[in-house]
Amino acid sequence: MTVNLISDTATQPTPAMLEAMFSAPVGDDVFRQDPTVNELEAFAAKLFGMPAALFCPSGTMTNQLAIKCHTRALDEVICEENSHIYQYEGGVYSLLSNVSISLLRGERGKVLPGQVAAAVKPRYDWLPRTRLLVLENTCNKGGGSIYTLDEASQLVSEAREFGLAVHLDGARLFNALVETGESPAAWGSLFDTVSICLSKGLGAPVGSLLLGSEELIAEARRYRKVFGGGMRQAGYLAAAGIFALQHHVDRLRDDNARARRLATVLPDLPYVASVAKTETNICIFHLAGELTAADFLTELRAEGIEATPFGPQTVRFTTHLGVDDAQIEFVIDRLHHLTPRVSQPVRG
Repeated sequence: MTVNLISDTATQPTPAMLEAMFSAPVGDDVFRQDPTVNELEAFAAKLFGMPAALFCPSGTMTNQLAIKCHTRALDEVICEENSHIYQYEGGVYSLLSNVSISLLRGERGKVLPGQVAAAVKPRYDWLPRTRLLVLENTCNKGGGSIYTLDEASQLVSEAREFGLAVHLDGARLFNALVETGESPAAWGSLFDTVSICLSKGLGAPVGSLLLGSEELIAEARRYRKVFGGGMRQAGYLAAAGIFALQHHVDRLRDDNARARRLATVLPDLPYVASVAKTETNICIFHLAGELTAADFLTELRAEGIEATPFGPQTVRFTTHLGVDDAQIEFVIDRLHHLTPRVSQPVRG
């Protein structure tokens, strides 16, 4: 058996999703003539109670389109220091939007009350103009940490006091919503723009959506084309997105529960120093002694399990559509089997 816990981007389309893709009517989306793309955008916009949506190849593109549309050159974006837009998008905000980033040290990737107001810069010629707040729900480097709607509302209110726009990087938002019971529309009413990913836990092979006002989405569509994101017969991909939103949201509870199952076992293993709070489908743990993530993952790979290094002695397990209960129990068995071999210090 092989178990891939590297990322929820490892998901494969189900047979039913593939059938929907192969039967999708398509056209040229650059000319707004792909009926399936149009259907996906309308469906997502209605789901979030927002006027419009834009289908894009990736979450990096949707996030960066939001930054581009909300800012001007020499502006500044506020985010938590573990945010995806800062950690994993190549610093492209500086290239495409000519903006700087103000980093906040929050808690498990979450901005804390009062931090937004304290971060807004005064209007001096020698300072960037603070223009945009970005929150991430769930936060990847925060271990899949959840913002509740009340927590986010407080931060958005702080931003509004200073006239800031607010964007939600909701790549794994549905992993949070199945736990909190909150609605997409409630989150859509709070933010100027929302980005959601279809190709992680929802299981589509490609794509993310940017949601916002009709005016902003029209501008984002223009920038999408300029950035090289205009797609032609993209309806085959959009059909997977529609299927994912209609059929794969509720099952995210299973992914979250499986990650929490792993998190309950890890603290008892002698080579694990600590386990981060696990709320959704991401489980992060820190290794004990001198054991490195690289050495541990080599041992794990020999047992048929793939995972991700998240630091010199930190490892991430991510559950998803391609991992079932039997595979989780297999992983747990192998973790116990590894104990005699890797619990001792690796090097003197």
